Amino acid sequence: MEADGCYLSCTAVAEWTNAQGLTTRKVSYRSAQLRLIRNNLRQMLIEIRADKANTTIKLVLKGINVLNRFMSEGKSTIKFAEERCTLFLSNAPAAQLITFLKTIFVKMTGQPEGGKQKSKNPLREQLLSNGKLGGIQDISPATNAELDLAKEKALLVAASRKTVTTPSPSTIRKRKLTDSNTPKVPIAKKLYANPTAVPLTDEQKTVLEAVLRGKNIFFTGSAGTGKSFLLKRIISELPPDATTATASTGVAACHIGGITLHQFSGIGLGTGTIERCCQMASKPACATVWRRTKYLIIDEISMVDGEYFEKIEAVARHVRKNDRPFGGIQLILCGDFFQLPPVNKMSETKKFCFQSKAWEKCVHLNFELQIVHRQKDPKFIKILNSLRIGRITDEITTMLKSTSSQKIEKNGILATRLCSHVNEANDINESQLANLKGTPKTYVANDSDPGMTKTLDQQLPVPGKLTLKVGAQVMLLKNINISNGLVNGARGVVVRFEDETPVIQFRSGEIYHATFEKWSVRTTSGNVIRRKQIPLKLAWAFSIHKSQGLTLDCVEMSLAKVFDAGQAYVALSRAQSLDSLRVLDFSGRQVWANTSVLEFYRNFRRHLHDIEFIPLGKKSQEK
Repeated sequence: MEADGCYLSCTAVAEWTNAQGLTTRKVSYRSAQLRLIRNNLRQMLIEIRADKANTTIKLVLKGINVLNRFMSEGKSTIKFAEERCTLFLSNAPAAQLITFLKTIFVKMTGQPEGGKQKSKNPLREQLLSNGKLGGIQDISPATNAELDLAKEKALLVAASRKTVTTPSPSTIRKRKLTDSNTPKVPIAKKLYANPTAVPLTDEQKTVLEAVLRGKNIFFTGSAGTGKSFLLKRIISELPPDATTATASTGVAACHIGGITLHQFSGIGLGTGTIERCCQMASKPACATVWRRTKYLIIDEISMVDGEYFEKIEAVARHVRKNDRPFGGIQLILCGDFFQLPPVNKMSETKKFCFQSKAWEKCVHLNFELQIVHRQKDPKFIKILNSLRIGRITDEITTMLKSTSSQKIEKNGILATRLCSHVNEANDINESQLANLKGTPKTYVANDSDPGMTKTLDQQLPVPGKLTLKVGAQVMLLKNINISNGLVNGARGVVVRFEDETPVIQFRSGEIYHATFEKWSVRTTSGNVIRRKQIPLKLAWAFSIHKSQGLTLDCVEMSLAKVFDAGQAYVALSRAQSLDSLRVLDFSGRQVWANTSVLEFYRNFRRHLHDIEFIPLGKKSQEK
């Protein structure tokens, strides 16, 4: 019902002021339901109803000003000029809020000029709307015609804002469009470029629906099946104040706008006993975060050690004083156990999360995404799916060996070398940069909190200090212009400097004048720290671990030194296609899958059908 954009669940505060700006009335609803309605005069209203109260507020959407700068964080403000009322919205699921604001914008700009249809008998309709017959009706979802009209008007207003002459037809048109009935939304750039509007596949919708039904879930899939994309969408559908997004690594956490699991848990590396971990997590600041969390997201779950998972599950029950699994927190777990395994610096043995006692009692439903989005070549996808489970055939070996001699360089961009060890990649980048002639240019990041620089270095892909020369091979670290191919992972080369700014030519031929971009990291206390830096990194070489989650358009590798199950698969699956890949000295011995993981996925797939059709309660009883 909420999906049509006419409903919103959030925290709402309505504040009325007098002509002098002094507050005359204030109403706060910690948990409110908003819906768009229309009366018999065809006026559109927002109805605000508290979850635990019978009181209702109705505000006419006329002469409003919508502030949507922070809507991606679940916050927005709507000012009703005529009623001298300001409505503050917060803790709204971002996707729901964006759709709600977009519906207001579309419905109001998509109306005939004048904002409402003329009535044959306005007095009669006024009486009906105020009488016992009510006359209130829900707003219908936005139609394609309304969407097209709203977009057309948005473009006209955007064009009119560019003029510097007065008066002119465009500015006159602008006044008409921003009359008392049209929302003064900063024109729909954010609303129409809304990332949550990208349609989900049927399999992705199934996972999202399970989350919204309150189930603890684990979803997996091979590399490139859109796991991170779906995870971001899930986060946008949940209330921000009660949702904690985490990941096993800093880079993965940054990718979904979260923090590391170690930061959130408050138990460090978890080397102490369960009793000691519970003591550490019971400190006021940490305990507050644990208690307010209703939804816990863990990305890259494959790299979380099983013993650590058991400890934080026990900590959750202890700190929240709740004996239900994970203290009653809803879990959303994501990852691929065929990729990089757990890192446990205190022990040589690796224990996967699914091998822990906590896993079986905490995870209700399992899902596997099947559709690959990163690679488009069915032949390459088939190869990668075989490599994922450690299956090597003579045909696969022949095909991968044949890439060793192919030329994948283009427009001066060399192939990025993927290395099995971080130090090896760093050494290659530093030596190649030193070999270039010319004057180096160094760019130092601007951090909002200099005391948190070390944390930012650990969690962000962008370096605190970046040194470049003409000819330096670089990788773009942020989506700048998707339609032009300027995306995270795109490969380029520095061709010159203009006014101290590096100019990059990418493999596609696109030229980019690099400017400082912003990254944000949320701390456990909820504060946000930011870094501004040129969105580039040296890219002669990358470690396989650091490449996880990236899509590379020009990559080569030697897999002779791989030391973990899944490492070769992760490296090979970074490539977009066989044509953009060069594998040196390939051998079937470099590819293998962990036997415990293979067994887990066999059982996992065997039960997928049962999980889909047998109600959870019934299945639990049969056990």
